Amino acid sequence: MKLYIAEKPSMARELAACLKNPQKGNGFIKTAGGIVTWLVGHVLQQAEPDAYDPKYKFWRAEDLPIVPKNWILEVNPSTAQQFQIVKRLINEADEIIHAGDPDREGQLLVDEVLDFVGNKKPVKRILLNALDETSILRANKNLRDNAEFFNLKQSALARSRADWLIGMNLSRAYTLAARRLGYQDLVFPIGRVKTPTLALVVRREREIKNFKPADFFTIKATFAHVNGNFIAQFKPPKKMLDLPAFDSEGRLIDKKFAEELVKKFSAAPLDGKISSYKTTERKESQPLPFSLSSLQVAAGKAFGYSPQQVLDAAQSLYEKKLTTYPRSDCEFLPTTQFKDARRILHNLSMVNNGSFKNLVDHANFGIKSRAWDDKKISAHHAIIPTQKPLNMQLPAIELNIYSLIAKNYAVQFYPLHIYDETVVAVKYKGENFSARGKVVKQAGWREFYIAPKAKADDETENLLPKMETGDDVQHEKSELKKSVTKPPARFTSSSLVQGMKEIHKYVKNPEAKKQLKDVYGIGTEATRASIIDDLIKRGFLKVSKKILQPTAQAYLLIDALPDDMTYPDATAIWEDKLHSMSAGDGTLEDFLAGQVKFTGELVSAATTAKFAEAEGIFKCPNCGSALVKRNGRNGEFWGCSAYPKCRTSFDDKDGKPDFDGKKFLRAQNFNTPNNFNPADFEPIISSADFK
Repeated sequence: MKLYIAEKPSMARELAACLKNPQKGNGFIKTAGGIVTWLVGHVLQQAEPDAYDPKYKFWRAEDLPIVPKNWILEVNPSTAQQFQIVKRLINEADEIIHAGDPDREGQLLVDEVLDFVGNKKPVKRILLNALDETSILRANKNLRDNAEFFNLKQSALARSRADWLIGMNLSRAYTLAARRLGYQDLVFPIGRVKTPTLALVVRREREIKNFKPADFFTIKATFAHVNGNFIAQFKPPKKMLDLPAFDSEGRLIDKKFAEELVKKFSAAPLDGKISSYKTTERKESQPLPFSLSSLQVAAGKAFGYSPQQVLDAAQSLYEKKLTTYPRSDCEFLPTTQFKDARRILHNLSMVNNGSFKNLVDHANFGIKSRAWDDKKISAHHAIIPTQKPLNMQLPAIELNIYSLIAKNYAVQFYPLHIYDETVVAVKYKGENFSARGKVVKQAGWREFYIAPKAKADDETENLLPKMETGDDVQHEKSELKKSVTKPPARFTSSSLVQGMKEIHKYVKNPEAKKQLKDVYGIGTEATRASIIDDLIKRGFLKVSKKILQPTAQAYLLIDALPDDMTYPDATAIWEDKLHSMSAGDGTLEDFLAGQVKFTGELVSAATTAKFAEAEGIFKCPNCGSALVKRNGRNGEFWGCSAYPKCRTSFDDKDGKPDFDGKKFLRAQNFNTPNNFNPADFEPIISSADFK
C-alpha cells in the first residue's frame, strides 16, 4: 500500500482528487493511486518542563535553566484520534509519500511523526507548490527521496528546541524577577524572535518621543545655459561640514550662515562653469514575483491590510487553486515552469472584469527575466497564479491580493525599464552645485506598473538642457529653502514585517550589520504575522489606526532585559545559521550548544534585572523582594515573593503586613509554612507559546 501523508485535510482532499476515484474513510481517503491521510498541523508537541521532572511544575528561579538531555514529544490531546489513524496506516503501508508543506515546518511535522512511531519503511517526498491538477500531477511524477530533506528537518528541529529553551527559561526567570519586585499578575512570554521584535517598536517609540524637530536649510540656484535654464543644489565641501553651521548629518542648520551664502552667490560676478556633465544609461529590472513577506509589505502599502489578513487571503487563494504556496520565502521561479506562462497569462486575459487584459496583451513571451533562476529555488518558489482560470467571485481582499500577485508575474514578460541619468556639476564662486536629470528611453514594465511618484523637489525631476563639460553658465538667482527634520515613522504591522525581514538595519554591532545584510531576517514567512498578532493579543502592543505602539508592560520588559535579548544581533545570526543548516552547513548539536550557553547567561542576568518599582508594594525587610498576600489554613498572611530562598512571612493586619506582630519570621529559622501554597507558581506559559 502506498500512503500519502498531507499536512492538512484541505491538501489531502486536493491530492486525493488527482489520484482518481476518491472514497472517503475515517481519517483518510482511499484512491486509485493509494491512501491519502492527513495531519492537523503539529499533532506532536514539545513536552512541558514537568514531563522532565515533576518539580518543574512550579516556577522556581533555582531550577533554571531547564535543559532537557533527551527531548520529549507528546501527542497533542486535541489531535490524538487522527494521530492514531495515521500511526495505524503507517504500520500498514509499504511505501510512504511525505506531503507536508514545502518548507521547514512542513518538513518537520510529518518527519517527526514518522520518527515518533519508529518508521523504517521507504519515504518519498512530494513538493506541492500549487494545488491545481496540473501542478499536483507534475509533482507526483517527480517524487524525491525524503532523505534529501534531512537537513531541512534538522533546521526546523533546531528552531523548535531553541524556541523552547529560551521561551521556557527566560519567561520563568524574568517573570519571577518581576514578581519579586511586586508585579504579581504580570507574565512575560519571552521569545527568541518575539522579544527583539517588540524591542524594535519600543525603541522606535522612544526615538519619536525624544525627537526634537530642527530647522535646516538648502540652497538651490538657477543657472542659465545657452540651451536653457536648470536648477542645481549647493553641495558644501567636506571641510565646511565641520563648521558649527552643520549638524552631524551634514545638514545646514544656521540660518544666518545660509543667508550669507545666498548673498555671496547673488553678487557679481555671476559667471560659472559646467565642471562635469555625465550621462549614464540605467536599466531597471522587472520587480521579482512575491515571497510572502514582500506580498505582505506591498499589500500593506497598497490597501492597508495587516500581515495576517494577507496571509489568510493568500492561503485561501492557494486552497482555491488560484495561486501557488503562500508561505514562501523565495522570490524566484524554476525554469521548468517558464513554458506555463502563455497559459497563465491567457487565463488572466479572460478575467471577467478585464482588469488584466491590457497588461497581458502587450506581454512578450520571448523575454526571460531574472526571476527564472533554478539556483535560487529550494523547496518552494515565488507566489504566482496557477493555470486555473479565475472564474469565480472572490471577496474584495482576495481579489486585491490576486491582482498584486498576477501583476508581478505578468511584468516578467515586459522589457527592462531603460533611462538616461544625467549628473551635472557646476563650479561657481569656488563652490560646487549639483543637478540630476532623467530621460526615459524605454518605459518597459513600468508602463503598466507605475511606482509611487518621487517628491516634487527630487533632483531627478529636473529637466536638464544638453550641455558639455566646460560650458559657461550664468547665475540667475539663489533661493533658500527651509525644511524641518521629521521623526522616524511609527511601525505598522506591514512595516514591522519588513523590519523583521530587513533586520540588518536594526542590529547594534556595526560588524554584524555588514554580515547580516543578506540574511533572511528574523522569524519565518509563516510566523512573522502571528508573532506580531501575539504581541497585540498579550497586551504588549496596541493598534490605533493601523499604527503599532508599545504598552507600559512592553517598556517594563524591554528595559529589564539585557541587550543580548532585545537587540536582534544574536537572533539574526541564529536565523542565518538555521538557514545554512537547511543547506547542510552546521549541525543540530552545535546550534543547540550555543543556545544552551546563551540561555544560561540570560537566566543569570535575571537575578540583577532592573524593573521599575511597582506601586503600592510592601518590601521584605530581609531581602528587599515584594511581600505577597496569600491565603493559608489560618487565614490571610503576607509571604516573601522570593520563597523558598527567603521564607519571611507576616500576619495580615487590616490588609497590610503586621511588621510589629509576633509572627515576624526570619529566613534562617523558618521552615516551609503549612499555609504557603507553591501552586501560586504553576506554569501559565506552555510550549505552544514558543512555536
